[in-house]
Amino acid sequence: MKEFEKINILGINVTNLTSKELIRQIGFYVTHNQKQNILYANIHGINVASSLGWFREFFNRCAIVFCDGDGVRLGAKILGHHIYEKITYNRWIWDFASFCESEGISWYLVGSESIVIKNAVDNLKVKYPKLVIVGYRNGFFQNESEYEKLITDLNTTKPNILLLGMGMPHQENLLLKHGDRMTYNVALTGGAVFEYVSGEAKMTPSIFFHLKLEWFFRFLLEPKRLFKRYFIGNPLFFARIFMQKYFNKS
Repeated sequence: MKEFEKINILGINVTNLTSKELIRQIGFYVTHNQKQNILYANIHGINVASSLGWFREFFNRCAIVFCDGDGVRLGAKILGHHIYEKITYNRWIWDFASFCESEGISWYLVGSESIVIKNAVDNLKVKYPKLVIVGYRNGFFQNESEYEKLITDLNTTKPNILLLGMGMPHQENLLLKHGDRMTYNVALTGGAVFEYVSGEAKMTPSIFFHLKLEWFFRFLLEPKRLFKRYFIGNPLFFARIFMQKYFNKS
């Protein structure tokens, strides 16, 4: 098992690895029947972790926390580190699905609204007909009995991959509270992954991607929801980065 560099960014230990290394490492966990949680770190997530102690602690107990944003890479650079790659689900998920199809690695999907998750599953089956999807459901739980039903279903189907697309911190809270009772090899938190897989969310045009302005494209699509996250959250993140750099505070 390869040891990866961990870069401390405002108290979150971000794993420095490439998208191909991430896929290989997941394959290692599955092959060796390990149970691991893998999260992603973007500016929003690190900001949430600054105000929720349990969230920060959960991040740092996970096997891998990969970089999911140019802002995090820039923050690392300011602190004197180089993160190899930004790994975003809207692009990475297709390579991962192809790998899992070829290796016979099974998935269980949880997240989004019912119609979105169904369309995501349908699209995956069209693109990767041999990909094993043992179950799926929406990401909205009305009561404890629905959590219990999910736990029972996972313990029956025993998926290799549990992919959660419920948004922060709901998906992480589910793993924290119920993960020990669930059967899977690797749990991945994916945010809006099913919106992209289903086609509900628009892919970022290449020009925004190459200019490192994916965040601005998303803002243009949902200005009311994302204004606070980007125009308040982003400056706050970088202010705290400079505090960490010059005053060693995180």
